[in-house]
This record gives sequence, structure tokens and C-alpha cells, in this order.
Amino acid sequence: MTDPVRSIVHRFPGVPTLEGAGVRLRRSFSNNEVPLFDPFLLLDRFGSSNPEDYLAGFPWHPHRGIETVTYVLDGEVAHGDTLGNSGVIRAGDVQWMNSGSGIIHQEMPQRTDRSLSGFQLWVNLPAREKMSVPAYRGLTAHDIPEVTTDTGDRVKIVAGSYGSVEGPVRGIPVDPTYLDVRVPPGGTFVQPTPPGFTVFAHTVDGSGTFEGHDRGPIAPGETVLFGAGDEVRLHASEAGARFLLVSGRPLHEPVAWYGPIVMNRRDELLQAMRELEHGDFLKHPRPIIEE
Repeated sequence: MTDPVRSIVHRFPGVPTLEGAGVRLRRSFSNNEVPLFDPFLLLDRFGSSNPEDYLAGFPWHPHRGIETVTYVLDGEVAHGDTLGNSGVIRAGDVQWMNSGSGIIHQEMPQRTDRSLSGFQLWVNLPAREKMSVPAYRGLTAHDIPEVTTDTGDRVKIVAGSYGSVEGPVRGIPVDPTYLDVRVPPGGTFVQPTPPGFTVFAHTVDGSGTFEGHDRGPIAPGETVLFGAGDEVRLHASEAGARFLLVSGRPLHEPVAWYGPIVMNRRDELLQAMRELEHGDFLKHPRPIIEE
């Protein structure tokens, strides 16, 4: 019988990485971990108190075949694309973008009087959705519900649900859950997880120990991947704990990946490269904006 509590099967401390035009970030997992995290492809934590570490930003670049989820904890990131969309992602905001058949955009962190901090998660699209019409979900901090429990837990729900509260991001092919969880010092947090789903957590601040794991507490900046089970249970340290908890339905499909383009076969990647070279990469005149 499977233990009802999911235990940790892999731990990832993250690797310092230089990305974009020279942005220093920490990469938790990427193409080396396919298919461990299926349907998730990449998790980056960006940010610094030194603007020289991030102001070069992520100038114009293409995406196809994935969804990118940008969650800003502090600071501001301006974005724009070749299809006419633009805006600023501020503290507590989320941009959930389906690149579908192709989009070219830029993400440029802004200089403010605060540090910059945030995450970008890549979610794979199933083969049937790879060439779909691009779509945006732009969520402000006020759009994202937060639940405070009797024991002091605070849970922001971007996607999926916590208790009876559902997040605003819905209709995603892999049925994701994306929670930002704060547990008070010495507290315990429990979240049911769908059977067969991939589940991981990333520690933002503080530390805690996940039940079913005897190799010490998870550290700030560490990402842990869970095995099979029905729930995740964390016991926070005396410093408390803040972590992202993410789950999704695995696709079990082949992955062909080159840079910002993720398809199922190598010939699809080559086709995308040819289209970029010849100027016919974009397949739809404007993306769908989902409120």
C-alpha cells in the first residue's frame, strides 16, 4: 500500500545561472531533469538587491509550445510583445502566458527602490496544444485569493484550490495547482494532492521538514520533488516557512527542446528555426487575452 504522505525523492539546491542579456538567477531544474518533473520544464528564481544583476533583462525572444508563469514577489518587470501586448508585473502579480504556436516578447526588470525577487516556471503543453492560439492571463495581486487558517497558515491560490477556495487560473491542460504558502513558526501545513500527479515544492524563506523525510529540513532556495502519495505535510521550523507548492498532471510525451522552444519531435524544432529565419514564425495576428 502506498504511504498516504508523499516523501521527498529528490532534492535540488539550484545552480547559479546567467540568462537573457546577463541576468543573474538561480535555476532549480531544467532540461537535465526531464522527465522527472513532467509536465514542468524549468523553474528559475530571479532577483537581487543589486540592479546590475538584472537590469539587462530578457530582450526580444521567441517561445513556442509552452506556458510561462511569471510570479513577482517584489519589484517590477515590464513586458511587451510583437503582437501589441504590454504592461508591468508588480509585487504579488502573476502573468500566465500560453505561447502556443509562437510569440516573441521581452521581459525587462525595472529599477526601483526595492529589491527584485520572483520566479518563472515553464509548463509544457500537450502535443495537441503546441500550435494553439497564444493566450495571456494577467493577474494582479488583488486577483489572487489568500486564505488564512485558524492556525495561522496563509495560502495564496494562483491555480488549483486550497480547501473550498479556487484560484483564478483555470482551464490549463495539465490541471495545475500553484500555491504560495506561509506557515507560522512551529506550525503544520497539509495539502491533499491528486494521485498520479507530479508534485514539487520550492522554499522561499525559512525552513521546515516534510513528513516522510528524515534527511533534515529543507533550506531556503531548495526545491524538492515528491514521490507517490495522497498529501504533502510540512512541519515548519521555529523560523516559520514560506514555500511554493506546485502540482500537475504528467503528459508522458516525448520532449524536443531547444532554447525557448519546446516541441515533441526534432523536425518540429527545425521547422520552428526555419520559420524564425524566414519571418513566418507567428501564426496568429493577436493572442487571446484572458481576464
